[in-house]
Amino acid sequence: MFYSFDIDPQICFLELRILYRLINRTSDGIDTVLKFLDMFIRTEALNDMRANANTITTDPEKYVEQLLTMFSKFSLFVADAFYGDARFLTTRDKAFQDVVNDTCIFKMEIISSKGKCADRIQAESRCPELLANFTDLILRKTSLSKRLSSEEIDAKLNDVLLILKYVQNKDVFMRFYKTHLTRRLILELSADQEKEEQMITRMREVGMPADFVTKLFRMLQDIEVNKDLNSVFKSSIASNNNCIADSISIKILNAGAWSRGAADRTQVQMPRELEDFIPEVEDFYRKQHSGRKLQWHHHWSHGTVIFTNKMGKFDLDVTTLQLSVLYCWNDRPHEQLSFECLRTATQLSAPELVRTLYSLVAFPKMRYQVLCTNCSTLNSRDFNDSTLFWINQQFTVIKNGREQNRGRINLIGRLQLSVKTNVQEEHDDIIALRILRVQEAIVKVMKVRKRCQSAQLQTELIQLLKHMFLPPKKMIKEQIEWLIENGFIARDSNDLNVFLYVT
Repeated sequence: MFYSFDIDPQICFLELRILYRLINRTSDGIDTVLKFLDMFIRTEALNDMRANANTITTDPEKYVEQLLTMFSKFSLFVADAFYGDARFLTTRDKAFQDVVNDTCIFKMEIISSKGKCADRIQAESRCPELLANFTDLILRKTSLSKRLSSEEIDAKLNDVLLILKYVQNKDVFMRFYKTHLTRRLILELSADQEKEEQMITRMREVGMPADFVTKLFRMLQDIEVNKDLNSVFKSSIASNNNCIADSISIKILNAGAWSRGAADRTQVQMPRELEDFIPEVEDFYRKQHSGRKLQWHHHWSHGTVIFTNKMGKFDLDVTTLQLSVLYCWNDRPHEQLSFECLRTATQLSAPELVRTLYSLVAFPKMRYQVLCTNCSTLNSRDFNDSTLFWINQQFTVIKNGREQNRGRINLIGRLQLSVKTNVQEEHDDIIALRILRVQEAIVKVMKVRKRCQSAQLQTELIQLLKHMFLPPKKMIKEQIEWLIENGFIARDSNDLNVFLYVT
């Protein structure tokens, strides 16, 4: 019945219009056409995705363009062939939603290592992750954002929201989006602060959770407040003749909005120049806000060090952890230091030190590394207590194929935001948050209904949570049992399929 898009579209549309006008006069003919349209959209879309799988799974921009091209193609098809009939538009939406959330081409597996679902694997589309990555490319200072006009950026952000409407696991998008926003704000890489605010406002308008949107706005507000705070701070200590103050920018952030707690901190021995400066910041803040306590998250901090050797003078943008490691050679630049010695000097945990050292001996796309090592494999797994490291006195910057005696290198890469070291812990966090959302939704429904059938409760739960994720029946059942055990709801003694709200 339906044609390939390789055929002349005018012929295709003309014949389908005639077919539509004829079948629309019958009692049940339209249902048959809708089934064919649904199958046609799924087949065409998935075939296109498979044909470009190698590109779209690694390039967020190409992935989003592919989805938008398909959506425009199918929308035009319905508008021209079926006169934009609402029934056909609904079928297009349902089929496109299944394509967006399809897991046969690329997927992420959210695996729980805790509780009764320890062995359960829940496969989900990587679409929300790629959407968040694409949004980051537009809002961050990148080659893509630099070549786009303001109007083009607005159009692409609207495209993201259009696709997001069809995504089922929006909570994964929210997690990745917030992670990218955090990096942009901490590293001051936002291309346009106004666009950041506009995007968050649009997310509120398309129905993203109010608590999520509020936290994002609070993050932007914190950055603005810190600009004034830094001005007051630098003025207050100008009389102390502290030269380091002019080169330091402090960021005091709301722990709730930025999702930081005492457990998510990294222990590190700071260089003495910075260690002595910390009490001054705390005293200043204590005078400004009596009773509040600061928690330092050094793994979120970054700075610039001037590295001088016989090849020249270079500015290195580094994380605080990299800074702590490099300062171990500040008074002994030509010595070789063992892994054990560096761990003692920096007070970093072994996994954290391994990651930090690896970023300095094997940073991608650099011909000359800042550090050298006697570990022949350059594999971080082979680092041990006796592995030696030393400053590369031949380090230089290559530009246009020539060695430079001055230059700036960014060694930060992707700023590590969490002390978590593996994907499993991230998955556990996602599942834990979903469990809390399900519990919250159950209590919300029961508080209104007071008495509710099991089937009705599940239906209303899905309606409440579908804008974030679709909870599996097993999760719903387990959380109902948990709420019963903890006295939030109860079963009706006369009908076990009926639940009662416990006041």
